[in-house]
Amino acid sequence: MTFDKVLDILLVHCQGESGNVLVGGAPDIPGETILDKMNHLNDVDPSLRLFLTREPRAQVVHTTNLLLAPTRPDADAAFIVLQPDRAHPMSGSNCICVVTALLESGRLQMVEPETVVRLDTAAGLIVARARCEGGRCLSVSLDNVPAFVHQLDVAIDTPKWGLITADIAFGGVFYAQIDVAQIGMRIEPEAARALAEAGTEIKALLSSQIKVSHPEIPSLDEIAYVMFRDYQPDGSVITCTTLKPGRVDRSPCGTGSSANLAILRAKHMAAVGDIRVSRSIIGGTFTAEILSETDIAGRPAVLPRITGQAYVFGRQQLRLDPEDPFAHGFAMSDTWGPQVGEL
Repeated sequence: MTFDKVLDILLVHCQGESGNVLVGGAPDIPGETILDKMNHLNDVDPSLRLFLTREPRAQVVHTTNLLLAPTRPDADAAFIVLQPDRAHPMSGSNCICVVTALLESGRLQMVEPETVVRLDTAAGLIVARARCEGGRCLSVSLDNVPAFVHQLDVAIDTPKWGLITADIAFGGVFYAQIDVAQIGMRIEPEAARALAEAGTEIKALLSSQIKVSHPEIPSLDEIAYVMFRDYQPDGSVITCTTLKPGRVDRSPCGTGSSANLAILRAKHMAAVGDIRVSRSIIGGTFTAEILSETDIAGRPAVLPRITGQAYVFGRQQLRLDPEDPFAHGFAMSDTWGPQVGEL
């Protein structure tokens, strides 16, 4: 057996959410910008994503971040989020995984007590500040792209739950955020399967009922995720982001927490300087802070900072075998859920 063509991967998780980082062996991806490269992976050649994110090499909970050279001069590195359904422009938990992997592996020089890493993404420039000690990243704070509201309290007609309302906002990707009580559930591990199925069902309905488009990046034109939320009396929020083909985010969700800050600001429930805690379905935490206000093409927006921690727990080498009959992977409903047919 030879390993002439090998993909080198660091195994990483952020608060329990898989965020592996492909650090070597990837082919060149055409495109002048990271957005161009992401669109190529989605619209022209998805083979690398399929190889990395589906069985037999991965399971439904796996995400692999494609590490790339930056396409802009003010960035240190670039990445694209590869998930089973498509390549995505940004993810807070995955960004924290990428920064941690870059620094703890020595691919970027670690400076204690703080290292600043600038990341080129399809959603824009992300500035990360890693708190470092003894060769470890103790936490990573992300100064995210501007987050803004598309529409508040929009009505969604559902066959199962009747008329429900959602807040539509951008925090790196577009979200539909829904109070979980509207579907008669609680955000807890025992409800994960039911929440995942509800979220993917609602996402399918959204495509025909709500249209979105980023005013400065028109190709970001879909509601990527449905996030259920449960506001707590202490001001924190329990989050549950649902992902195709049918699972829930294990982390508190950084882009979703950013979008939530924009929603809270628009509803006059938060102000500049406020810090809120986001808790995941398994109890992991991020802090989310409104750094300042800005605007995007005339729309009010906030600049969010998301802080969390990731852990590098292993390495993996994947062999590219031209004889492999499942080079593009496969997905089965016994583990991937009933929505697998929509992939």
